[in-house]
Amino acid sequence: MTDAVTPAPDPAATSATPRPRRTWDLILTIVLLIAYLLGTLVASFSAFFLAFAGDSCGASSVCDENQMANGMMIALYAVWIPALFVVIGAIVLLVLRRLAFWVPLVGGALTIIISIIGWAVTISAVRPG
Repeated sequence: MTDAVTPAPDPAATSATPRPRRTWDLILTIVLLIAYLLGTLVASFSAFFLAFAGDSCGASSVCDENQMANGMMIALYAVWIPALFVVIGAIVLLVLRRLAFWVPLVGGALTIIISIIGWAVTISAVRPG
């Protein structure tokens, strides 16, 4: 008969203590998410003003209406794509008790970049004739 010796379990592996909840991160993330979503709404609404880029079309400018429409759609709808990932990502990080306040900040930068791209595509469609 052999006497099998079982090793003692590692105390660090069995007692996985959860990460501490950072109240400041939770509050700051919620405030930044609300501000981010409001900013995304404003950025999306401002795309409606891109319709005025075509006011001079025909009279003193040559315009590509399809390119103008594409730029307007980028500025109107594409800003909501990062919003989906930002909200889900922030919630997942908060549940895992990791720092999450930076996620809406990155999303805000992406929203600004996408808005600028949409505006640039629209404005570049108007060429002085």
